[in-house]
Amino acid sequence: MRVLPRLALLVIAAAVVAGCQSRGPDFKIVAGSENQLLEPIVREFCKEQKATCTFNYLGSLDIGLLLRPGSQPDFDAVWPASSIWVDMFDKSRRVSHLQSVAQMPVVLGVRKSKAEELGWTSRPVAMADVLSAVETRNFRFLMTSATQSNSGASAYLSMLAAALGKQGALQASDLDDTKTRAQVGALLAGVERSSGSSGWLGELYADSAEKGLAYDAMWNYEPVLKETNDRLRKGGHELLWAVYPSEGVSVADSPLGFVERGRGKAVEDFFLALQKYLASPAIQSAIAATGRRIPLASASAAPPRPELDWNFDPGRLVTAIAMPEPSVIQAALTLYQEALRRPSLTALCLDFSGSMGENGGEKQLKEAMRLLFTPQQSAELLVQWSPKDQILVIPFTDRVEEVWTAAGEPAGQANLLTDVSALHAGGGTDMYSCVEEALARMKPLIATGQYLPAIVIMTDGRSEGSPQHFLSGRAADDRKVPIFGITFGDADRSQLDALAQATGARVFDGGKDLVAAFRSARGYN
Repeated sequence: MRVLPRLALLVIAAAVVAGCQSRGPDFKIVAGSENQLLEPIVREFCKEQKATCTFNYLGSLDIGLLLRPGSQPDFDAVWPASSIWVDMFDKSRRVSHLQSVAQMPVVLGVRKSKAEELGWTSRPVAMADVLSAVETRNFRFLMTSATQSNSGASAYLSMLAAALGKQGALQASDLDDTKTRAQVGALLAGVERSSGSSGWLGELYADSAEKGLAYDAMWNYEPVLKETNDRLRKGGHELLWAVYPSEGVSVADSPLGFVERGRGKAVEDFFLALQKYLASPAIQSAIAATGRRIPLASASAAPPRPELDWNFDPGRLVTAIAMPEPSVIQAALTLYQEALRRPSLTALCLDFSGSMGENGGEKQLKEAMRLLFTPQQSAELLVQWSPKDQILVIPFTDRVEEVWTAAGEPAGQANLLTDVSALHAGGGTDMYSCVEEALARMKPLIATGQYLPAIVIMTDGRSEGSPQHFLSGRAADDRKVPIFGITFGDADRSQLDALAQATGARVFDGGKDLVAAFRSARGYN
């Protein structure tokens, strides 16, 4: 066995220590889905610094809620779409060094043939034109929930500003204007699908086009429209024409901020170095190439793409609406949720099979229903029902056990909560019987055209039957009703995934937090 000299051992030990000291920290970033395209740029910096960087993508409201006083953040940086969510929720001022990485106007992408039909490709388009199309031409669009996602909030605030038609930021008193409420409510009647994620909404539009379902339009960030059109073009599908409402648009500032949680100066120094890296000319140019606008014109904007012929030009000047104070935004979002949004028609299929009683699922399910049907609690998370909403609660085992219906007023919610609280788990599992019942009960209301329909299935086990058999017998209209899934325990996700994929929905993991999963699903309706 060879023995190294003592000097050589000291040299090796010093090198090991130096290597350990040169490693960067484990660094966690909570970001909005619209920033996912920039993750590789950040990861390159982390690699250079020998740091381990972790991303968790959440909706704007979720990010804001993590910053509320009394919360215990387990992340080092936030990167929401807009600083308004930090301003509204970070009352303890724990976020520092908040700095814009890019700017993203929220605009209306309209299917090219529909834009031509409406005459929007050859002239400026005002919000009044959009309203007229909704009211007289059956024009419909996708838009994220204003209370859950920044792109939806931005589109909504632009609608309010246009309806008021005045200079300066929205004031609290403006929200009482009956004409403004009526105009914005009429605009929101054009929402055909909602969601809690801007990135997911772009994917829904592209996925639907590949299945032969052509939506009229989508409100989203300018660069997300670019990403969507890049995918549509690759697949040979019709592109979205970018419409910039002439009254003005809301511009997201994509801020990156540091969250102090007592990890020491080295972690903060790493964050500041990351910010400096993102602000460097080369990286700013790389960010601009994605279609994002760069603060203070520190890099050239992405060039217009005339060959794509979709009105894309991130170098053009846009009129930005004045951003209201945080308290006014909060009041406006409450008004949206409780009065102005298109009413929802929601069926909740709740698994009360025997296994739910064995693994604690029954208790957690009832806690989730307590959140959804207690107005004071749901309002804190901006998922409260409006009196115009229609709710069906359908508990199931190996059959449908009950069907309870109510409007979204407090008394109806209280009755639903009382009914659910009296249930006890037992029996097998057949979620398809519940969906059949839900669709049959929903059809008359869907036919009125007033509601945004959705079915939410929560289950902890493998259901009898198969998604293929269930879907094969479904009419085309039934497939337009999104079927969201919430898993718990050992649920067979593949069954829920099949229903969600066939109907343009998604599946949420309720294994760690069933209450949070229901709240997230609620944000998609």
